[in-house]
Amino acid sequence: MAVRSMGCLVFSLGGWILHGRWHEASTAAYMLAFLMGGWDLTRQAWADLRDLRFDTHFLMLLVVPGSVAVGAWGEGALLLVLFSASSAMESYAMGRTRREIDALLRRAPRTARRIVEGREAWVTVESLMTGDVVRVTANEQVPVDLEVTLGTSACDESSLTGESVPVEKSPGDMASGGTLNLWGVLEGRVLRPAAESALQRIIRLIESAQRQKAPVQRFTDRFGTGYTVGVLAACTAIFLHAWLRMGSPMFLSSDAGPSAFYRAMTLLVVLSPCALVLSVPSAILSAIAHGARQGILFRGGAAVENLARVGWVTLDKTGTLTVGDLKVAGFEVWKGSEGSLKEAALALARVSNHPMSRAVARHLGGGGEGLGEELVASETVPGRGLRALWKGSKAALGHRELVPLTSGLEGAELPPPREGLSEVWVATPGSAGRFLLSDTLRPEARALIRRLHADGVETCILTGDRASTAAAIAAECGIREWRADLRPEDKLAAVMALRKEGRRVAMVGDGVNDAPVLAAADVGIAMGGRGSDAAIEQADIVLMNDRLENVVKARELSVRANSIIRQNLALSLGTIGVMGVLAVFFPRLPLTAGVAAHEGSTVLVVLNSLRLLARSRE
Repeated sequence: MAVRSMGCLVFSLGGWILHGRWHEASTAAYMLAFLMGGWDLTRQAWADLRDLRFDTHFLMLLVVPGSVAVGAWGEGALLLVLFSASSAMESYAMGRTRREIDALLRRAPRTARRIVEGREAWVTVESLMTGDVVRVTANEQVPVDLEVTLGTSACDESSLTGESVPVEKSPGDMASGGTLNLWGVLEGRVLRPAAESALQRIIRLIESAQRQKAPVQRFTDRFGTGYTVGVLAACTAIFLHAWLRMGSPMFLSSDAGPSAFYRAMTLLVVLSPCALVLSVPSAILSAIAHGARQGILFRGGAAVENLARVGWVTLDKTGTLTVGDLKVAGFEVWKGSEGSLKEAALALARVSNHPMSRAVARHLGGGGEGLGEELVASETVPGRGLRALWKGSKAALGHRELVPLTSGLEGAELPPPREGLSEVWVATPGSAGRFLLSDTLRPEARALIRRLHADGVETCILTGDRASTAAAIAAECGIREWRADLRPEDKLAAVMALRKEGRRVAMVGDGVNDAPVLAAADVGIAMGGRGSDAAIEQADIVLMNDRLENVVKARELSVRANSIIRQNLALSLGTIGVMGVLAVFFPRLPLTAGVAAHEGSTVLVVLNSLRLLARSRE
């Protein structure tokens, strides 16, 4: 498109230079300019006409033969030069995002070392199945998402998160597909097929973001067929008025003034909303590409637009405000055998991705060969934990509410929670005990809350943990409101109550129990590194590097994108309004001025949007 636009410019200049000197050569040059500049315009207009759509491409296509009809060859060529240039720049903005996806695809590993009965065999990544054991050596890419079972190392996750600091890996940790194992040898179980890996999830998120439209963009889409018909009606009206009422010549202009057809063509040019139509998508695509470079994945234009308008940010606690790297501080047996309870806890923890379950699995060794064969019919209880049949009997891991029904000890009173510690209960028939866990606040949490409060955004913790733990975390990071011991439906009700009060709410979370509220919030933000698939699928924005401060970066990007959208709309609408008035009330307004104003505003709109891409290089 850029080459054709440049060819249109060259031939247009040739036609202008030869005009008045060599008429045939000038005409030939202009015709070549029309061919080069109108190629893409004609293809798009024809596609629209086949679908019975009459949009800006159709308007532009009418202007070119109209310009030729009134002898304004140069003006028609100028219009195509500017239109093709702006289209090429729009394509460039879209291509930048496409190249981000292509770069991710090129980094995806193709083969893997699968271990079967102690023997190593090279296989394609696509053939790996959940549960396969894979070995990754030093300076080798992790082929798919793995749960590390053997070895220690560190992984460079910059390809996914943009974060250059290596992340240590040991048994129980997850190594994401597409990351680079730096020095040790790791073995791990495949968590999910290659098509569902973190890398492929990023690619799908970016692609879905390109297809989704922002509310303002949907607003501009309404200028389609109806607006085109209105413009054609206005042009017909001014043609008839100039011809029948003002006495202007029908087609040929004279020294006395322009023809009625010339005035109609001028009005057609200035009312064509090319800049208006490009105002939003060019800015949205640039914002999406910028965010992708920073590890912030906007899943559509609505997320880019809405985040700047949020007045409340509600946050989950574990894994969001806190590091989520919980440590087991102790184990207390309430009833039964410690060894049997820990064995059941390990079997259940190994099939859960919740931060508390991962902490229990790491504490108990994470191995547990053969335990998975004894665990069947596992069921996640949202916001409460996991239930399953283990060794033929009921077993549960999670909230204390699961203990009575699982253990059969409904009448007995459980010991009270320990101050400042979280707890995870494990229960089997006639037995129960609890793991006591400690967690630490993310280093960036305080700065995030201060910045949000400085911007006039209120904050609130929504957690399923106990009130004492929630109060301690809220006080530590400076959050004034918190709500504890919440089930998923309670979190949902809290956010819906804020929305009913007319407030725009963003929710930041990472767990399965956060998925409903992420979907219900005006903007759902998921922690993508360790977040559950359910949370990521429901979120509007995904923070792939789990850096909480990227909430602020995402909001700043949203604010800048909205500012650019407003600038673009003001420029495009202002140009249409001013030039439309001039075309109606000033009969001698030259078509050249209309072309320059119209296509100049289109070029400025696209260039203004591309400023967001320039910032992404910083």
